[in-house]
Amino acid sequence: MTKITETAHTFDVAELSLADSGQKRIEWADREMPVLRGLRERFEVERPLQGVRIAACLHVTTETANLMRTLHAAGAEVAVCASNPLSTQDDTAAALVDKYDIPCFAIRGEDRDTYYGHIRTVLKSSPHITMDDGADLVSTVHRECGELAEKIVGGTEETTTGVIRLRAMANDGALKYPIIAVNDAYTKHLFDNRYGTGQSTIDGILRATNLLLAGRRFVVCGYGWCGRGIALRAKGMGAQVIVTETSPLRALEAAMDGHAVMPLKKAAQIGDVFVTATGNTTVIGREEFSVMKDGAILANAGHFNVEIDLEALSELCHSRRSVRPSVEEFVLDGERSLYLIGEGRLVNLAAAEGHPAAVMDMSFANQALCVQRLWCERTAFEPKVYAVPQDIDDEVASLKLAAMGLELDTLTPEQEQYLNSWRLGT
Repeated sequence: MTKITETAHTFDVAELSLADSGQKRIEWADREMPVLRGLRERFEVERPLQGVRIAACLHVTTETANLMRTLHAAGAEVAVCASNPLSTQDDTAAALVDKYDIPCFAIRGEDRDTYYGHIRTVLKSSPHITMDDGADLVSTVHRECGELAEKIVGGTEETTTGVIRLRAMANDGALKYPIIAVNDAYTKHLFDNRYGTGQSTIDGILRATNLLLAGRRFVVCGYGWCGRGIALRAKGMGAQVIVTETSPLRALEAAMDGHAVMPLKKAAQIGDVFVTATGNTTVIGREEFSVMKDGAILANAGHFNVEIDLEALSELCHSRRSVRPSVEEFVLDGERSLYLIGEGRLVNLAAAEGHPAAVMDMSFANQALCVQRLWCERTAFEPKVYAVPQDIDDEVASLKLAAMGLELDTLTPEQEQYLNSWRLGT
């Protein structure tokens, strides 16, 4: 491990010698992120975040690196740490420090103490703005740094789980500064959550197991935008998709999308592959483990590793071992084996590279523009969770369409008049 603290920028990464490799992969991702690249070019001229200190707790991947470069180009002083112990790309972390002069505190496989130590370190920069993926950074600010919270202008949140936590804080009156829920932007959840999570989750499962999905019973727990995407891609590979839900509307939608719908207790008896994507806790637990078939595979696509009850799984097994780089075997009664991918953490990042850069382009363009809005209009926000402003969502969509070489129709004056009138009818 490389750990240096007496430099212009402190950092904690696995190995700086990986920086050349990281830079090449960051540049490769940048080719697939034309919207963010265009914002970076604009920011280099306008410098809208000059002198603004930003603490970011995000997955340290090539796509995140390009977001950090964009904020840096805008004049911000950025420090970044990992939002998941298994999502860090060590060469990317090294490149951020060595090639782009951005302080980074992230090591793949770091333990819990190191993980929270890194969060506390980025907070030592006394940030004006926080960027979060899962709300661990914001919750640490509120638990441990009350005085700092009073000075923070605002923050952004990237994922569903984090938005849930932050809305709970706001409802309790505990949230001390405004947060923009980037996750809820249409150009984020309709694309990143559905197409990004769908593809990258399947990618992680296949890289970890080399499994043939065709003909398998593939159980998706939760039919939100992430669950929809996972089910869509699994079905496309020939799997027999089963959806479990607690929402009648989502269950009905899953049924009309052509999937089987049933309670998890029933699905547990027949499923071959199980993926959780609910944002909740203990979705698959002791009762389900006890009836699963020999060889069943367990994976989680939710942000935290609480959706699969790992404690119960450990208690039920009489032996366990690693059988592949990201796969652990748990042998239960009757010599049944269950296989857990990526320690129950985000399978798309624990066992693969996360979302494709092309879809993260929109998510991170939202992040950059929301940070700019928070800073430039900081007196307009109160301590609550805000939706992404519609004009930002529309701008990101327009920029993405332009980058794809696609054009839109425009309304004629007559059509605009018709839409704005209540007098015209049959």
